[in-house]
Amino acid sequence: MAVDELQAIIQRCQILEEADFKGEDFNLFQVAGQKCLEDGYAAQLLEVIQNEKNKVIIKNMGWNLICPLVRCIFMYKQEDDKREHCLRILDQLAQLCNPKELFLGLLEQIEQTSGEQVCQTVMLLLQPLQTVLLKLQNKKAYSVGLSLAMIMNQLTPLPVPYTKQQIEEDKLGLCQCCNAVVDFAKPFVNEVVKNMEKSSEYNDMELKEELIKFCMQSLRYPLLAAQLEHLEGIEDHPFRHFATEITDILWNVGELIPLVFVHHKGRSPHWENQEFADIERKNSADSLACLSYLMFVQHFGVERFPVVFSPSYLLLCNMTHIEVLLKRTEESVLSKGLDLFESCLLRMEDNSLLHHYLELRGFINVPQDLVKIMTLCPMEHMRKKSLNILQLFIDKFDTEGKYTLFRCLLKTSNHAGVEGYIIKNIKDQIHLALTKEYDNIWFTGHHLISLLDLVLSLPEGAETDLLQNSDRIMASLNLLRYLVIKDCESDNQTGVWTTLGKIEQNFLKPLRVGLNMSKAHYEAEIKNKKENRKEAQSSNTVCSVTISGEKMPAMTTGMQLQVLHSALFTFDLIESVLARVEELIEVKTKAVMDENS
Repeated sequence: MAVDELQAIIQRCQILEEADFKGEDFNLFQVAGQKCLEDGYAAQLLEVIQNEKNKVIIKNMGWNLICPLVRCIFMYKQEDDKREHCLRILDQLAQLCNPKELFLGLLEQIEQTSGEQVCQTVMLLLQPLQTVLLKLQNKKAYSVGLSLAMIMNQLTPLPVPYTKQQIEEDKLGLCQCCNAVVDFAKPFVNEVVKNMEKSSEYNDMELKEELIKFCMQSLRYPLLAAQLEHLEGIEDHPFRHFATEITDILWNVGELIPLVFVHHKGRSPHWENQEFADIERKNSADSLACLSYLMFVQHFGVERFPVVFSPSYLLLCNMTHIEVLLKRTEESVLSKGLDLFESCLLRMEDNSLLHHYLELRGFINVPQDLVKIMTLCPMEHMRKKSLNILQLFIDKFDTEGKYTLFRCLLKTSNHAGVEGYIIKNIKDQIHLALTKEYDNIWFTGHHLISLLDLVLSLPEGAETDLLQNSDRIMASLNLLRYLVIKDCESDNQTGVWTTLGKIEQNFLKPLRVGLNMSKAHYEAEIKNKKENRKEAQSSNTVCSVTISGEKMPAMTTGMQLQVLHSALFTFDLIESVLARVEELIEVKTKAVMDENS
């Protein structure tokens, strides 16, 4: 019987001195104890452990029972008495075992768990692990840090619940587990805070540093991927609670505000391996970006925030974080970047952001990231939000800033739709310049002429793909039509009449030639398709077609004809606006000539 075997080993060890325990004794005790648990004799094993005479044996050998004990706890149902006995054994082992040995045993058990049992195992072992750590005298900070890092590394592969239903179900127990880990860390936070209160020159930084590492890791996972908006029907949002606890820890150890404003280059460890250094830098950037989102968008810890910084300075501080978030593709992270950018911009007055900010890398990179989201993101609501935020960003700059930003985006966007949008903004700025009393040197005169050189041109002359560039071309023609109508040749505030010959040479004439070539090509294609359809047995013959250099999915001849007719319609539209512009130029030029004659 398993209990008898255990008793025999216990009696043998009771007469030995602690120093005389051998490896064989440890093995026999572990095997017998494991057999007791597996055969359902947990109550009897508990009695053996609680017996005062066995205190020295349990102190030295008890940690070997952790692995079978955890296995049996999960094997029994919640209401089973045997499970309760196992839980009491675990509690006793935490009280009686050698702290160092039990610490390693508990960590080993956490490290070995995987899949659906990760959160259950962590939550089961947090209390005994905390008890053991509080007993440790040597390397306490290192042991606390190792425990927190091990736990978070085990949790990180788990998917973060995102929807309301997923958060409520908490299928793997991640929401509950994260908040349990914070409770586990609280005694060590309190220890740091007490030591800081005792001395303003608190020198024992090790434990504080380990807690900061834990917070940084928690910001990166799960908070960066978590849904942190208020959700209807969830009063105590688990991730919002976790975020509150993490920001509270950072505040209590005196690091919340410094982390928001300082990029802690000196805090990262030195890595000889460049790959490790890059990973560390990226992880730190992700964590700091998430912290800024928590504070400036969700307002965690905002009541402690000093109200002395200008909106433009806050935007400057957050630009690096926004850039980090916008380069990600996950919806949960990307949305945080957009929200943080929007939040910073909404604090500012229109036309208040000085143009010299565009000399900073982030102020050029971020709008380019927005353009990528607008044109490449598969989620429509993200594309629309990016467009709205780009407009907000444009609105905040002073006139020179707008001018510089427009030039930059025209040169870098490589997307006709975006270029068309920027050209429309240029038209709006010209309108303001012409209708307001004060002088605007950036959207009139020689500065505007320089900008028009970019706008009123075809990338490849007459051979430009007019269909692919139709958005840009239509916006350019509408701008030119506006300039010809609004700015009289006698005033020539915009300078358009001075440079008209150049515009005709570089834009209008090549466009007219390109239109004629494109229309002829597409009309010939339509004629061929119609003839081929007559010859084919059925109009449902599947063919392929290439539009704007891209091969389209397989289509019937009828579908191809629809596409080709649609292209012709676009060319007709461009041609009608072009004809109107040419007519206006001719009429105004003739009127001036008549006046002069």
